[in-house]
Amino acid sequence: MAKEVKKEQEMNAPEEVQDKNTTETTKTTEEEKNEKAEAKESKKKKSKKDKKDAQIEELAAKLDEISDKHLRLQAEFDNFRRRTIKEKADLIKSGGESVLVNILPVVDDFERALDSLKNIADDDAGKQGTLIIYNKFKEFLKQNNIKEIEAHHQVFDVDLHEAITKIPAPEEKLKGKIVDVVQKGYLLNDKVIRFAKVVIGE
Repeated sequence: MAKEVKKEQEMNAPEEVQDKNTTETTKTTEEEKNEKAEAKESKKKKSKKDKKDAQIEELAAKLDEISDKHLRLQAEFDNFRRRTIKEKADLIKSGGESVLVNILPVVDDFERALDSLKNIADDDAGKQGTLIIYNKFKEFLKQNNIKEIEAHHQVFDVDLHEAITKIPAPEEKLKGKIVDVVQKGYLLNDKVIRFAKVVIGE
């Protein structure tokens, strides 16, 4: 009886080993499947991360480009604004330049008239009237920021004076200087609107 039981156990043993091997094989297959699934999931996550990184880089590049364009536009606008303000200021300063330049010959005529009236008594009505009008013109020029260019006995300056001719200097100290003014020059806001026509001593 004991022999039969032993024999039966021996016969059943290979089946148990076989079942054990099958279980282990099944377990290994499941593990492999799990590993593959995990690897696939990891790959998907990595792919998504790479896509996100690429999108972030693309958006960062676009942001840099837009920021650069914005800065350039702002700089251009600032330059335009400054240029416009400067042009406007210059226009205000010398807006009536042509009108004022055309008045200068009238002032010259009044000066010549007063020079011809210097031998007439100061209480003469004609002389007084001419003097009043001349003074009004001078005041008008002053109000419009027009100044006379200093020339008499000054050193000749090409930026302010126009030489008509040269004559022997009456004195040694007047050599190279202006000895006579043929026509007065004027400045409008420090800009020459008419050069002084002068005679230079040599």
